[in-house]
Parts: sequence; C-alpha cells; structure tokens
Amino acid sequence: MATRVLMVFDLPYSVPPDYDFAAEFADPDGSYTENDVYQALLESGYEVRRLSLFDDVRPLLDAVRDFKPEVIFNLCETYNNATHWDKNVIATMELLDVPVTGASSSAVFLCNDKGLCKKILRFHRVRTPRFHTFYRGHKVWLPKLLKLPCIIKPLTEEASRGISQASIVDDEAGFLARIKMIQERMTLDAIAEEYIEGRELYVSVIGDRALRTLPAREMTFGDMAEDEPRIATYKAKWDEKYRKRWGISNHDARPIEPELQKRIDEVCKRAYRALNLRSYARFDLRVTAGGNVYVIEPNANPCIARDDELAQSALKAGIAYSSLIRKVVNQALRQKG
Repeated sequence: MATRVLMVFDLPYSVPPDYDFAAEFADPDGSYTENDVYQALLESGYEVRRLSLFDDVRPLLDAVRDFKPEVIFNLCETYNNATHWDKNVIATMELLDVPVTGASSSAVFLCNDKGLCKKILRFHRVRTPRFHTFYRGHKVWLPKLLKLPCIIKPLTEEASRGISQASIVDDEAGFLARIKMIQERMTLDAIAEEYIEGRELYVSVIGDRALRTLPAREMTFGDMAEDEPRIATYKAKWDEKYRKRWGISNHDARPIEPELQKRIDEVCKRAYRALNLRSYARFDLRVTAGGNVYVIEPNANPCIARDDELAQSALKAGIAYSSLIRKVVNQALRQKG
C-alpha cells in the first residue's frame, strides 16, 4: 500500500476544498516548487494529497483527520502573507503528531533571527561576521567593536528582502541612517554585520543522524565594478534583468582546494548540528582569500525546486531529483522511531 503524503504549501488566497491548482502549478512564476515536488512524489509512487493554506489552519486539521497521512511534506513559507508565521504553521503540524519534512519549528525560529542564530554559531566556534543587533525603541550607535564597512539588514527577514547596494555603509552617518530606515520605514529590527570580502558560496547539507554536504554552488558578479561591494542583494537574487545587466550568475562552484573543501564541510556540519537542523538546509558562506570560512546565513527549509541551489547540488553529487525527494520523505518517516 502506497505511503500517504499530505503536501502542504501556501497561497496568497483561499481556495475551496476540491480545488485542482491547475493554473498555479502550470505558471512558471507561480507554484513551480510545489509542482516539482508533487511530480516527484507521484513518480515515486506515493499517494499524494495537496493542501494550500492562507489564513486558516482548519483545512490542515481536517485533511489530517480525513486523509490520515503518514507524513506531511511541508512547503509552507508564509501564513496570511507573513513570512514570520512559517514556524507557527510547522508547530501546528507538530501538534498533530504526524512526521513533518524539513526543519522543526524551533530550528526555523532560530534561523529566522539572525542575531540569535549568530550567537549560537559563535558559541559553537563557527566563524560569523562580527555583528550588533538594534531593536526598535532603543539607542542606535556605531559600536567600537565593529569595523566599517558594514552591511545593515532587517533582523528577521528572509530571501534578501531589505538588502540592496545601499545596505553597505562605510561611515557613521550612513550606518545610522540605514538602521533608521529599516526601523522606521520597514518597521523592523535591524542587524549590522561587518562586510566580509570573498567568494559567495552556497553549501547544502542533507541528513539527520549521518550528514552529507553537497557540492558547493557559487554566485559570481561578472560585470560589476571592482570597487562595488559584491553581495547577494534582493535584486541580485530575484531580478533577472538586473542579473543579466551585471553578469550575475549562480553555478557550480569554481575549483576548491581539498584542504579548504574539508574546512567548508566541517564548518557546515558543525553549524547544522549547532542549530539542531534536520532533513535539509543550505548555508550561505563567504570564503576569504586567506581561506577563512564565514557562515553568513543558515537557511532552514530552503527552496527545493528542481532548478534551485539544493537540488542542483544534489544532482552534481549524483542524486536525481526524485531520489532527493524520497530521501526527504524517508527522513521524516524515521521520526516515528
């Protein structure tokens, strides 16, 4: 009898219980990740039911009661169009006592708070940029321990939202102004980090008890001026016209020396365990010319679309997409033990 998988994802609107998602799954700019995972689950012989959430969790409760899934494949990134509620959706799933793919609600909470996450990583001897958090309603100043230039980011946003070339500041006035902008215009807390010059690498890790690091991917900034800070801004990640204009591309990493590769693998595995991650995750790294490896961001439940970084790294390691999806399901099923 086929394993029953409830595939749960988010949409920015409500749909009726018998909705077929045909339009969303056919849209290359719409639910392409969900379509990739759905097709892979079907290819693997699972019995799959799809469920979208918007602003009501009752359909999830009803689906678990009626379908009785053996595993929930979680692809929810927002709830009621708010990214910070993703952890709450996972926590609701955990209350239902059904194994859930991807990171736990507590791990997602940690990874979404850049300051708290960096404190934990530094405690576990994982190198991160020096930083300081600035909460709304408190004094803002340039700490003496931070060396300019710095990059100023929203404390809890994801996918590089709120990050642009203007996020890099090299004087006190710019430092204070950027924090003020995030706090007042975006109504968010802010974090300031020292800017690390180096290669931008993305390293995925899969596993729970036994961990495996996948071949690195790299973002390169081909046509940007040498004196421009080369950072993964929102536009550099998501704006195709901007990427084409500046020759920005993501690809298999350029050759990495064996000793450095060993160091990268060790850093990513230590960070994965320190944050109590499971199933799959991706680390955004900066590697300096001197070989120092900095964890810039951990990504719990990163995009798992066929053409995105994690799946492409898996393919480079000889793991076909359908095999990757089966691994994720099997890891969740092991939670029963």
